[in-house]
Parts: sequence; structure tokens; C-alpha cells
Amino acid sequence: MRDLLRCHMKKQGRGYELLLLFLGCLISATLVSGCGHSSFEEANCLFNQGEYAASLKKYEQLLEKNPVKGDRILFEMGVISSHPLNERRDYDQALEWFQKLVKDYPESEFRQNSEMMIFSIKNISIKDKTIAEQQKQIEALRQEIKCKEKEIIDLQNRMKEQQNVFAHIIRQEHADRILIEKKARRLMLISNGEVLKTYTIALGANPDGHKEREGDNRTPEGTYVIEARNRNSKYFRSLRISYPNELDKKRAKELGVSPGGNIMIHGLKNDFSWVGNAHAKVDWTEGCIAVTNQEMEEIDKLTPNGTIVEIRP
Repeated sequence: MRDLLRCHMKKQGRGYELLLLFLGCLISATLVSGCGHSSFEEANCLFNQGEYAASLKKYEQLLEKNPVKGDRILFEMGVISSHPLNERRDYDQALEWFQKLVKDYPESEFRQNSEMMIFSIKNISIKDKTIAEQQKQIEALRQEIKCKEKEIIDLQNRMKEQQNVFAHIIRQEHADRILIEKKARRLMLISNGEVLKTYTIALGANPDGHKEREGDNRTPEGTYVIEARNRNSKYFRSLRISYPNELDKKRAKELGVSPGGNIMIHGLKNDFSWVGNAHAKVDWTEGCIAVTNQEMEEIDKLTPNGTIVEIRP
């Protein structure tokens, strides 16, 4: 039994060494090795077979019937409850047994050993709590590392996109198409089928559906081109889209309304550049497509007049 204890304690760490040595001595000194017919021998036999719950139950029955031997019973119950090989060991319960022995049986031959067990178990409990706290800290650090790893990957992807954009600017190449996906709130610059850069956008305050009339605050859907630009706009560097096209005008005429116009891709309102990426948290334009000022500078450089603009639902 002591060899099994040593093997187990090596796995648990040096904090259990004192309890190991002490329990080894106690087990040899107090527990009967045979399996006889008395209730004590039956309880000890169950313990030696590793039937710790059954052994405890037997001792609890003995405690009710043999209060005279209560100190020995309490002591052995404490030993079983704190035994390292007992997978359901309960240090709090073991302390309760040992403390009751010390209080109720001050003259018991088991008093000194019980006090030693109380001291040992309290030390182990403190170390267990410390280990548990350290494990929590380690897990928290692991989660933080995972978050940082994701941030690094996102940053690397953004850097790659940025390098791609700069490379096209240096080569004086341009995007041949702007793809806007309204539902995804996404604008992509595309050159020869390759996505150069992706931006998060804000749309008209009433974004669902195709623009039908002036003042409906909808962003149109369909295929258009960049037909003009205004670098002195009240919204940073506006690029005007060729809305309404002939189909839009025909539809509005049938409805007896004005189709509206001046649909732009633009930055933030002058003096509001500090809002930055937060602007895309809500759809706030009158039907235009909005990005940050820094993003608008890139789009302006890479999309000459005549660039196709495809706006999808």
C-alpha cells in the first residue's frame, strides 16, 4: 500500500510528501490487514480492497453502535476521507472527523496523530487552492494568447492587403471594378479578377431594396460607372456614380416620381474625420456609400473615371 502511495505522490508533487509519510505510518499502525468477521475487520477489509465509500459507510454504522470506540472510528474515517488513492477524497470531511476526535476525546491515544493530520491536510488544502488559482491564471493567459494570435493574423492580412494596394499604386495600375455588397456592408476594389482591398461601408439610412425615388434614403442596386469626382466636396473626396441610368429613369417615370441623383462614394463629413471606423456602425447617408477618409484616399487613387461600379443587394 505504501508503494502505491509513493507512486501516486510522485505524480501529485512534493506538497503531498508529508501526508504520504504520515499516512503510511498510520495505515501500518492502525488498520488491520486481514478480513475477519468483526465489523471493524470488515470495514478495514473494504478499505484495503479500495472500497473507500463502502468502508466509510461501515464505520458510520459502527460509530452509532460503538460510541466508546468513537475516537478510533473517527480517526480511521478521517484517514479514509483524506487518503490519496481515494478518488472521492474529501479533505473538508476528513478535517471534520479529526477535529471532532480532538474535541470529543481529548485523552485519546489518537489525539496527537489527529492533530498532525489536521496540520497536514490544511497545508495541502492551501496548496491545492494555490494550484487551482495558478491553473486559472494559466488558462486565462492561454485565452489571451489565442486572442493575440487572432489579432496578429488579422493585422498580417491587413498588411498584405495594404502592400497589395501600394504595389498597384507604385505600378500606376488601377482597379477595373468596384463591387459593393449591400447586405455584407462591403466594398471591394478588383483588378483583373483579384481583390486588391476590402472596406467596411455605411449605406443609406433605408438600405434595403433598390432606390426608386428622390428622398427614399436607399442606395441603388445595379451596374454603373464612376462618372465624376469632387475633391472639394463637403464629404471627403466624393466619387459620383452614374445613377440614375436609363432604366432607373424609366422606372421612376412610371411611378410618377423623380429618381433622384448625386449618389456618391465618399468619406466622412468635413471636420468629422475623427469618427473613423465607428461611422460604419450605423447606416447614415442619404443613399451614398461611405468609408473613412483614409480609405477614401486609396479608393480615389485606384479608381479613375469610367471604373465599373456593381452594387449588389
